[in-house]
Amino acid sequence: MKPSLYIISGSFTETQSLGEKIGRKLDSKYIIGLCGELGSGKTSFVQGLARGLDVPENYYITSPTYSIIHEYPGHIPLFHIDLYRIRERDEIHETGLYEILDRFGIFAIEWPDFVINDLGTDFMLIHFEIVDDDTRKISITAHGEKSAELMSELKK
Repeated sequence: MKPSLYIISGSFTETQSLGEKIGRKLDSKYIIGLCGELGSGKTSFVQGLARGLDVPENYYITSPTYSIIHEYPGHIPLFHIDLYRIRERDEIHETGLYEILDRFGIFAIEWPDFVINDLGTDFMLIHFEIVDDDTRKISITAHGEKSAELMSELKK
């Protein structure tokens, strides 16, 4: 059974804070899959993640729905990837995603369904569920040893 953590977020600010907390704990290449319907908090989480990775404040973090991949500088580069518009697995190769995943950085991948089996053995999967206008149920599942360690730190 994979280690899991369940969090209730009462606002986008709390969701951002969770992302920032995780970002502050990351010190090497890492992949985070972000699942949940439109408007559930995935981009808010990445905004916080960017803060935790010291992405300069003059970079406005938006969902890369049309460009697919945004890259931001930080103490570790952040790659925000949105696969929402990908309709077939074969389209992934056209995005350059696999080449980018070979680089050093933190990879936050929204809508990771087509690549979930390509993420390696150590990654975190976060599912956002809308409870009401402000409240989100966030389920975090650790896949791998490093992720389990990170999960333990988050529980403290």
